Amino acid sequence: MTTFMTPSKTTTAGQIDKAVANYRALLEKHSGDFNADAVQMVLGQSELAGEQFAVFRRRMEAASNLIVRTAKVNRNRSQQEAIEATGRAQYTDPKVVDAMPKGEGDETEVVFFKPDLSQRNGFIPDDDLDKEYELRGLKPADPISVAAVNEADPAFADEKPHGTHWKDAEGNCCYAAFRRWYDVRRVSVSRDDDDWSDYWWFAGVRR
Repeated sequence: MTTFMTPSKTTTAGQIDKAVANYRALLEKHSGDFNADAVQMVLGQSELAGEQFAVFRRRMEAASNLIVRTAKVNRNRSQQEAIEATGRAQYTDPKVVDAMPKGEGDETEVVFFKPDLSQRNGFIPDDDLDKEYELRGLKPADPISVAAVNEADPAFADEKPHGTHWKDAEGNCCYAAFRRWYDVRRVSVSRDDDDWSDYWWFAGVRR
């Protein structure tokens, strides 16, 4: 099942009320932290509301145009069996495969996103990628869940090449990536801390 999170309707009055109430609750909680004269000065700054709204807009833009996929997951398989079940050509480090995090749950909902890297010259360091996940309220999906999505729909990665990442017990950056290259559907699993290009989508699960 595929769901595209696109703006089918506009923001409701109830959502606006909730946003205002959440912000008010924070101000009330921290009211004792600030000097009243300083608060009055800040409230008089015309750019304050625009800066606050810019943060909200940035998070909304990041949360738009996500792709949500659900799939059944056989957690009883070994990591290698989960990779083999995708039917893809394997370009893998067996040691990394055997140590892949397995995740939990018999059904998975994986959210795919593609960050805007136009201000980063089309690349993002692996260490910065978690900030993009956090911006969307996500954490990296376990590779077994991502493999299950590709097992259920082998053609998905043809148009949306994607991956997920994690760190192993020694703190090494690891990844699992699915794509079609020269008419061959491939899965790559290895250690690598190179930058990701804007070619890739990323797989996450909700926090």
